Amino acid sequence: MKAIIIGAGRGRRLMPLTEDTPKCFAKIGEKRILDLIIEAWRTVDVEDFVFIGGYQIEKIQKEYPDLRFYYNHDWQNNNILASLFCAEAEMNSPFACTYADIIYRPWVTEQLLKTNHDISLVVDVDWRERYVARTMHPEDDAEKVLTKGHTITRISREILPEEADGEYIGVAMFSQEGAKILCQHYHRAVDRYSNMPFHGAVSLQKAYLIQLFQEMIKENVKICKVEVAGGYHEIDTTQDYKIANKVW
Repeated sequence: MKAIIIGAGRGRRLMPLTEDTPKCFAKIGEKRILDLIIEAWRTVDVEDFVFIGGYQIEKIQKEYPDLRFYYNHDWQNNNILASLFCAEAEMNSPFACTYADIIYRPWVTEQLLKTNHDISLVVDVDWRERYVARTMHPEDDAEKVLTKGHTITRISREILPEEADGEYIGVAMFSQEGAKILCQHYHRAVDRYSNMPFHGAVSLQKAYLIQLFQEMIKENVKICKVEVAGGYHEIDTTQDYKIANKVW
């Protein structure tokens, strides 16, 4: 199992912290976001780390020489989905992927690795409690899900908060078959939606990962949830940064 960390963006809503520093270098307590992510995976004996970078990648390469790096050359113009597929060469075996601007407890990764589904997304069912103080990042921005049993039936920011069954936290895991299915549907989307809107994104290049997941759900691919209650924070704004440093 390897963990692919998606961290190409600059994180403008964290300015001035990201003025001349990668977003994942922001410290929560005494540790960087990136250190906390790596620790959460090392708890479950994952030691193979891939980092997809863009903004300030050379600083990350210098301080984390043990990571394997892929450079998103067009990071200023694309989004998370295109960024992830900069590391498609790593998707020929089971892998997990994680956003680089989130922190989560080691028990979240422990719970995820217990699943035996081909495609599993970590879903926080206590997500609304975390949004009470997030006036700079309202519930409308959350990557919300609807579920039936263990199966995710819809994933979208457009889901009404009061109807959502939880929030996708940005951590997913794929078996070898799941990785194959993900890549197949990505390339199918590239063929079908080139220079066209894609599940709310203006183009596939600007799409979020959840928009590919929704396309897969539409095509009857089974995507399952791994349910957690808390144990997670997103660091998207300066307000999030202050909250995380207070409560983490």
